[in-house]
Amino acid sequence: MEERNFTHQPVLLEEVLAWLKPEDGGIYVDCTVGGGGHAEAILENSSPGGLLIGLDQDPHALEAAARRLAPYGERVILVRKNFINLPQVLSELGISAVNGILFDLGVSSPQLDVPERGFSYHHEGPLDMRMDPTVEHTAAYLVNNLEEEELAGIIARYGEERWARRIASFIVRKRQHQPITTTSQLVEIIKEAVPARSRRSGPHPARRTFQALRIAVNRELEVLPEALHHAVELLLPGGRILVITFHSLEDRIVKNLFRRLANPCICPPDFPQCTCGQQPVLRVLTPGGVVPSEKEVNSNPRSRSARLRVAEKLGTVLNATGGE
Repeated sequence: MEERNFTHQPVLLEEVLAWLKPEDGGIYVDCTVGGGGHAEAILENSSPGGLLIGLDQDPHALEAAARRLAPYGERVILVRKNFINLPQVLSELGISAVNGILFDLGVSSPQLDVPERGFSYHHEGPLDMRMDPTVEHTAAYLVNNLEEEELAGIIARYGEERWARRIASFIVRKRQHQPITTTSQLVEIIKEAVPARSRRSGPHPARRTFQALRIAVNRELEVLPEALHHAVELLLPGGRILVITFHSLEDRIVKNLFRRLANPCICPPDFPQCTCGQQPVLRVLTPGGVVPSEKEVNSNPRSRSARLRVAEKLGTVLNATGGE
């Protein structure tokens, strides 16, 4: 894959830097390093001694990030891992805690723009959708092998698609005649399934189904809650966790988890004082989230659905080796 395919514009970049507050000597993790846009800015703002650890399960993303971040030399460590493996990665590096962690969730523009990846309903390509090409099952496997009820459940749950049952029914009917192996085949089936009146307005009729299949293939929502918990545990007190989401399902997970860790008390509301002993772990810094400016949306339309949530770890400030 050519480098140009992973040249992209990082969303909410100024806001990420303002809330993360990178400093010289700090240790920062970009859990979805992608093409390295956020990572490069973090390195610039934590020079000369800041360390950036970048994770990604997409080997093409890591290759692009390695090229982009090469000038920073030993200040960059790139690891091909899903962010669920963050504790293992830091342990192997001998790092017990970090100053800041960034998650930029969802599919990146370069992944969407490369037809061979199969993420986009706008381009003809194999029905793949794997961020990690070593994952066993593609979107084509799910579409051609799942029972109708399970397929409808995925489309409804992960795509919030009102026509999920009808789309699943059309898919099952079509695959009885020939396998569904390309993005264009699936798009045409979805267009047939969605009533004309619902196709005249709103987003592309295939958008929700493609989102649902991508989430299912990559287990995005399955691993997110545990990964966020790990990240919070690995933050130094005073460190910050930043999460950029692109749809309501993942944003709800982040919002609710931050809220629970900021207010873990389980005492009844009418209790005069807390007796459960649950102490807050986080302080939520952006209760409503941060959205892109009008200027950013105009220059990068794909940023329009992005939302940044930020929280700060509470407790005594320690250094990365555990001492005060």
